Parts: sequence; structure tokens; C-alpha cells
Amino acid sequence: MGCVTDQLETARPVGTTKTSATKTSTVKLAAAVGLAVVLWASAFVAIRAVGHDLSPAPLALLRLAVAAVALTVLVVAKGAVRVHVSRRGLLLIVAYAVLWLAGYTVALNAGERHVDAGTAALLVNLAPLLVTVAAGKFLGEGFSRPVVVGSLLALGGTAVIAMGSTAQRDWVGVLLCLAAAGLYAAGVMIQKVTLRHVDGLTAIWLGCVVATAVLLPWLPQLVGELRVAPVGAVAGAVYMGVFPTAIGFTAWAYALRRMDAGRLSATTYAVPAVSVLLSWLLLAEIPTVYGLVGGAICLVGVAISRRR
Repeated sequence: MGCVTDQLETARPVGTTKTSATKTSTVKLAAAVGLAVVLWASAFVAIRAVGHDLSPAPLALLRLAVAAVALTVLVVAKGAVRVHVSRRGLLLIVAYAVLWLAGYTVALNAGERHVDAGTAALLVNLAPLLVTVAAGKFLGEGFSRPVVVGSLLALGGTAVIAMGSTAQRDWVGVLLCLAAAGLYAAGVMIQKVTLRHVDGLTAIWLGCVVATAVLLPWLPQLVGELRVAPVGAVAGAVYMGVFPTAIGFTAWAYALRRMDAGRLSATTYAVPAVSVLLSWLLLAEIPTVYGLVGGAICLVGVAISRRR
């Protein structure tokens, strides 16, 4: 009898430790998702602030180069430079770096020159729905009713936000934003598979290095534009490189490795709502009724998508 009691008492701390570890992991995951959403929302605001001073491809090159440098410093500080990446893992990194980090960034920068922010957000936010469908079919994640319903509701909220926009749009901008959405979705799908072979920090670090190399043909144009660009525009591009790209994508990779791609992508529908708030706080852009109502709908949709 004494042995049984001893075993039970010994087992209790183990159970408590597991529960504590699970709670800690959940908090870290939620923090990573929240950080990525806020930083990506700030990127939309920054693009609007500096997008007319730097051309789409040079802006993307500067942003990704800054991110590559910042992540290299982090990797060196952690002593993780000598990482082993399989050939398959490297090919996957190259694929999503070209499609998402380089292609999506350039397309989004160019699209926001032709359409207003609300329309850009609406079109680009088709991407999470595409990820949900593709992940359900090709990654075996299935089609969770809360995720599908929440995504559709949040997309509707983004449409409401767009209704209050300046209505500045043309077909070139629409096509560029749709292309950005497609590149975004393809990049997420490939990255999800990549993270089965490579850790998140290594994946985003090498991805930024590859994307920077891909955009190097625009280096002479970037140098020329930097000579006349205002200090604020350069600072904005550096901010986008360090925070939305280096930190934001690293946080995203951490979460993507531990969550279904469709369910995680649905949380990015909070980006337009946070973007409206940040524009109000940082750019003094007073939100319209459409922006407030649409943002609230987006957040409700995200909340529904998080239900199990």
C-alpha cells in the first residue's frame, strides 16, 4: 500500500509539469501569432507611407536585404551558422522565397500604387481562403467548419472595409493584388512543407537571403532612388525589413510549424482590422464607419475560425 501511495505522489508533479508545459507552449504560440499579425498590419501602413518614394522592386530589395542582415546577426549570435539543410529542404526554401518573399512583396508594393489600401487588403486577403482550401485538399488538413465559416465571415468584413475606401483602383492594380494573393497562398503551402525539413529560423533566414539575391538586378535603381529619397522613407523601409519581415516572418514560421496552415492563415484576417487601427494612430487617418464595422466583423470571423 505504501508503494502505491509513493507512486501516486511521485506521479503528480509529472502531470503538473506536463500541464504547465502545455500552457507555456500555448501562450508562446498565441504570442507568435499575435506578433506576426500586428507587425504585418504595420507593413501595410508603412508601404502607404513610403511607397511613393521608392519603386516596388527596389523597396522590396531594401526590405529583404535588411531582413537578411538582421537574421544573419541573430543566427551568428545563436551559433547556428553551421546548419545542415537537405537538398530537398533547400529547393523548398528557394521556391517559397521566390514566390512569397520576393514575388508577393513586389506585387503588393506595385498593387498599392494602383489601388487604394482597402481594395488591396480585400484582394490580398483572398489568400488565406485559398490556403484553407489548398491545405484541406493537399495537406490532409480537411475542411473544419469553424475555419471555413470564420474565413468567409472575415473576408466579408474586409469587403466592408473596402467599401469605405477612396475607390482609387484600376485593372492593373486589381490584377497585381490578385497575383500577390496567389503568390502568398503558394508560398504558405510550400513553406508548410519546408518546415517539415528545416527549423523556422533557418528557413526564414535562408529565404530572405535567396529573395535578396533574386532582386539584386534592381540594385542600381535602388541606389539611384536612395540618393533622393527622404530619410523617413529609408527609415520606413528599414523598419519593414527588421520588424514585419525578419521578426514577423520568424514568428509566423514558429506558429506554422505547430499549427495547420489553413487555421493559422485564417488568423491573418485580423490584419485589416489592426491596419485600420494603426493607420488611425500613426497616420492620423480617421477610420470610416465601414472601417470600424468591417474590422469588427474581421475579428469576429477570426474568433470563429479559432474554435475547435
